[in-house]
This record gives sequence, structure tokens and C-alpha cells, in this order.
Amino acid sequence: MSDPAARPGLIHLRAAGTSLVLDCTGAVLPRVLHWGADLGPLDEAALRTLRAVDASQQVPNGLDVPVPLSLLPEHAAGWLGTPGLTGHRDGEDFSTAFTVRGVETRQEADGPVRHRVTVTADDPVAALALRLELELTVSGLVRQRATVTSTADADRAPYTLDGLLLTLPVPAQATELLDLTGRHCRERSPQRHAFTVGTHLREGRRGRTGTDATLVLVAGEAGFGFRGGEVWGLHTAWSGNHRALAERTNTGHALLGGGELLLAGEVRLGAGESYTSPWVYGAYGRHGLDELTGRFHGYLRARPHHPRRPRPVTLNTWEAVYFRHDLAKLTRLADLAAEVGAERFVLDDGWFRGRRHDRAGLGDWYVDEQVWPEGLHPLVNHVRRLGMEFGLWVEPEMVNPDSDLARRHPEWILATGGRTPPPSRHQQVLNLAIPEAYAYVRDRLDALVREYRLDYLKWDHNRDLVEAGHGPAGGAAVHAQTTAVYRLLDELRSRHPGLEIESCSSGGGRVDLGVLERTDRVWTSDCIDALERQRIQRWTGLLLPPELLGAHVGAPTAHTTGRTHPLDFRAGTAFFGHLGVEWDLTEATAEERAALAEWIAVHKELRDLLHGGEVVTADHPDPARWVHGVVAPDRGRAVYAVVQMATSSQALPGRTRLPGLDPDATYRLTPLRPGHRADGPGTELPWWHGDGPLLTGRVLAEVGVQTPALHPERLVLLQVRRVDGRADG
Repeated sequence: MSDPAARPGLIHLRAAGTSLVLDCTGAVLPRVLHWGADLGPLDEAALRTLRAVDASQQVPNGLDVPVPLSLLPEHAAGWLGTPGLTGHRDGEDFSTAFTVRGVETRQEADGPVRHRVTVTADDPVAALALRLELELTVSGLVRQRATVTSTADADRAPYTLDGLLLTLPVPAQATELLDLTGRHCRERSPQRHAFTVGTHLREGRRGRTGTDATLVLVAGEAGFGFRGGEVWGLHTAWSGNHRALAERTNTGHALLGGGELLLAGEVRLGAGESYTSPWVYGAYGRHGLDELTGRFHGYLRARPHHPRRPRPVTLNTWEAVYFRHDLAKLTRLADLAAEVGAERFVLDDGWFRGRRHDRAGLGDWYVDEQVWPEGLHPLVNHVRRLGMEFGLWVEPEMVNPDSDLARRHPEWILATGGRTPPPSRHQQVLNLAIPEAYAYVRDRLDALVREYRLDYLKWDHNRDLVEAGHGPAGGAAVHAQTTAVYRLLDELRSRHPGLEIESCSSGGGRVDLGVLERTDRVWTSDCIDALERQRIQRWTGLLLPPELLGAHVGAPTAHTTGRTHPLDFRAGTAFFGHLGVEWDLTEATAEERAALAEWIAVHKELRDLLHGGEVVTADHPDPARWVHGVVAPDRGRAVYAVVQMATSSQALPGRTRLPGLDPDATYRLTPLRPGHRADGPGTELPWWHGDGPLLTGRVLAEVGVQTPALHPERLVLLQVRRVDGRADG
């Protein structure tokens, strides 16, 4: 479609309350006229009018022509903010000027994507071709990626690609920014500030997503919350180095942008060679963060490979035994896991050769014959006789210097300049871009999965990539490492279609939609202190639905923080995620195990709701009291948690609003057992111990109800069921 008159000009895409209007007229790259609330059906005349009223204006003391802001902003067009494409050929062709050659649109009848737009363009002077792909998903997400190809002759210098940034504009009313930071065991800590003129840049140079990664960068109206205020968010779906930015210029433009962060010389395109960027996702919420979040959740759940069967309740052995592997202890732990209702048993770190501590053994992926003279078969067989699946912890991308593998192949360590990078957690990174290293890891994992018929791999990644170099010259290799890891995951899944894989990386250090194309859940954090987990799970949930968030019930005293919490708080916190147990049940009392079994039983009863409903979060005026829940797709039932995070400045909490229900339906509200054990003043509410009041969804959302006053670090669960004769949820 090379004739400009024959190709689409103004394109209006709509899905799930979102509109995206693209201006593809002329020869310059597409511009976004509107990204936000659904504009309803617009005919060609209305679209032309929209384009006319949105026309760029000349800026005093600026260029003599209007400056367009395209999906890939170009310096050559007069854009003086961050350029979309940066690179050169030995110093030449540093600035591109692409001419659009074709625009194709397609609408899908099924699947997670509703609309696709593909734009082809080239720059004959720089000898580059560009392919832009933009999609609008059924849930209203916008996602885009770009492919750059060198069309130069072989005798011309390669094109060194320094960066590719894809952007989406946001309107003037987006005056506040929210992003996330954090650290090990304190991931997903929110930070908010004004969206002022300049560039707010978040770069990840860790070689993985990072515990401090922003996850979703949000711009919105001042004071936006979970249930109010317009918001626009961006996520870069990449597990290596990455960047996200929010930029406002003194010309009145504002945008969000993202892409891979390329190290010096990482991508050099010879004749005919191409680079494809990660997908960059944009999500819009007319009524706050919950709506934005729902678009990500809806997209993920619509994928063909999204986990469909009930998420197995998992017992992980790490905090129960650490490296102290003993068959008698582990079989007893398996017995108690089955007793409380676990459905999957995962043997964590410590099963392979020389692994009595974290300073040796990584890379030697053979069962330790000294600890396991018969292999893992006695434990695996015992677990399976109990009716549970069996999983195993691995860390395939890493190697301890104290390992047979490192001694045999020191050249397989990612390094540059003839020096070894500083150690982290007593380990180095295995260079999976080396074919022999890749084949070794693939074959060892394949052999383990086959021998033990593994159902699950907990795939860890416990250090940042520092000076990650490759080859004799020590060139930067994070990009190659990331693509090799993706290829390894894809190949293992292809060989073992039923195998589930968890993305773990020092806990929540690799949480992104790139790795989640290849994995079935994330380990949300190494910290399972319930108070910390309330925060971590809330903000990780901006991107991921509950069924993808590993959430475990730990010991009474948290191993990472030393805090002590009652079982109801620990279990009620893990209740909404992919539930698991990480607690030495041999040290739990019979009463504790019975109570845990009750929690697990209720979780299983409600698992279809918890892992298939809409996540809602109330904007409670008291920052010490959090309210969140899950509402069934048909609005027939819901479960809410009322959580006391700290002491309140008021003696009583005031009414609690329960959002997300059908405003015209009538519901019965009751405490949900076992999470109903309220304590403290104000627990003798008239409705708390009776049959429960009947209230409309509008009253519950707009007026709310009095809920018990709670001591800090306690919670209660509420359930609502529709009783007005509509379809039972």
C-alpha cells in the first residue's frame, strides 16, 4: 500500500471504553490525536474536524513550521525532546527522517487483540527501514513495537543503534506522576510528584527488571486515586536493561515513553540486519488506577496461554529447611502439607551437588549423591502418593566460582576487559549467548524435568548483571543474554508443554510482561512478612492479576523482618494471590495447622472468584486502613479485605465503602470466615453477628458500612452476595 491516497488517513480504534485516534495522513510518521476516553462512533468528517482543532501551532522563536509529535519522535521533524531513534554509522546518519510508505489496518474477530495497525517507512539517506506495529487489545490496552532494518550495502558501515523509544502523548490535565521504586524485600514502593517541565527518566541497568523497577509509570490528574481521576500508564515489557520516561516540554507537549536501554555497541546492524524493540504498553483509566489496572489484567487473562486451571496451593520448602535437606524431615513436611490442603510441593535450593550453603554449587545441576543417594525419587514418589505435584528450584543463569562448571569453563562467565565482575551473593552470571553454555543448561534442565516428571520450576535469578561482557573483546551483552534466556524458556516449554515456570529474581526482581509471556507466575517478594506483603502485592497488582502473584503464608515470626503476626493476618494477606505456604509445619501446633487448613479450604472454594474477578481498591480517607477486594465478572458476589495497616489517628475508622458492585442490585453483606476474628473496640456492630444487612451496590459504594475497629496489623474479610433474583454469581 504505497499510494498515499489509497492508504488509511485518520484511524479511530475503540475497545472497552478506550479510543485511540491516529493521524496517518501525509508522509511523516503517525501522530496520536487522542488517547483516552471512548469518543463513540466518529465518521470521516468528525475525524477531520478533530484533526483540524488539534493542529500543531508554531511556537514563538521556534521553527517556521509546526512540529509533529509522532509515535517515534524525530529530531529531523523539529522535535527537541528525547528522540525516538538514536544511532549512527561511524558518526554519520545520526538523525533520521522517515517517509511513510504504507499503512495497513486489520480487525481481529477473536483473541486478546481487537485492532492492528502496521506502518512501514524508510529513510533512503540513512539506509534504514522502519516497521511500526500498534495494537489495541480487547481490554483497551494500547501496545506498540518497532523494527529497524539496515538497508545499506555491505560496503557501508554498520548502523550502531543506541536506542529506540516509543511514545504516547498525554493531555495537559496529566499534572501528577506516580511510579514505583524499592529494594530487595521492599519491592514496589510508590512515589508521587508533580509532572513538571523536563524529563522524569527511570532507567534499569541491572540486566534484569529490578526490585526498584517502576513497573508502571503513571501520569494523571492531580490527586488521582484508585477509584477517581483520569490516568495514563506505560509499561515496557522487557526483562533486561530498560527505560521509561515522562517528558513535558515548554512547548506544551507531554508524553510517556519506553523501550530497551541499549549499552554501547550492543546492537550494530549490518546489511539486511534488524532489531525489534520490546512491546511498550499504554493503559488508560477514566476513573482511576483500578480501571487502568483492569486493562492489564483483562489482557493477560485473554491470552491463549494464560493459566486456566485452578492455581495449585503450593508448599515451598525454603524457609522451612533452607539448605538442610533431609529425607525424613521433608517427607514429614510433605505429609503435613497434604494435611492442610496443599496441592503442589516445591523443593527449593540445596538439592544439587555441593550446595550446603549459597557459596558453592550453582551450575552443577545434578542431584547431590551424598544427600540423595537414590536421587530425588523417594521424595518425589512420596509427594505424588499424597496427591501433590512436584516442583524444583533452579537458578540456570548463574554460576558459583566454587563449582565444577566454573572450574571447567571459566570462559563461560559474563565478563569484560579481561577481568571478572565483582561477585554478588557469591556468584557470577553464566553467558547463555555462548552456544555450548546454553546447550549445557538446556540439556541439564531437560534431563531433570524428564527424570522426575517435574510439574513446576521455580526459576530464580539472584544478582544484577555488572560488566556483562561477551567474547574476546568483552562487548556489552545484556541484550544477547536477555534474548537467550527468553529462547531457553521457550524451548523448555515447547519440549514440556505441561511444565509451569515461576519467575523469581531475588523475589520480585523480574516482574514484567516480557518474562510473563514465558512463565506462569512471579514470586512477588522474598519477604513474606504480611505487613510488607500488603504493600508489595497492592502495587505489583497494578500490572498483574492475583493468580500470577505468588503469595505464601509464612511462619508466625517473619524471617526477613522479625515481625510477629497472627495466622489470620498472614493467611488473609496471602489469600487473594496464588496461595502457598512457606512455613515449617513440623513446628506448627495442631491448632495452627487446623486453622491453616480452614483458610486453604475457603480459598479453594472461592478460587474462581479470587483469580477471575475484577480487582477493586477503595480510596479510604484513613491512610492506616486499606480496603481491597475482588468482584465477580457478573457482579453477583465479591470478597473484600479490610486491613488495619497501622494505628489510626481516630478512635473509630468511619464507614468503609465497598466499590465495584452493580449499583442497582441488592446484596447481603456478611463476615467471611475464617477471617472474621475481629478484636479491639467497636467490634460489637449490630450487623456483624447476625444474618447480615441487605443493601444496594450503590449504597455500599457511595455510603459504605461501619466495619470493626482493628488493632494494627489485623484484617477482616467481608463477602457480599446478590439476593435480588438476578443470576447467582
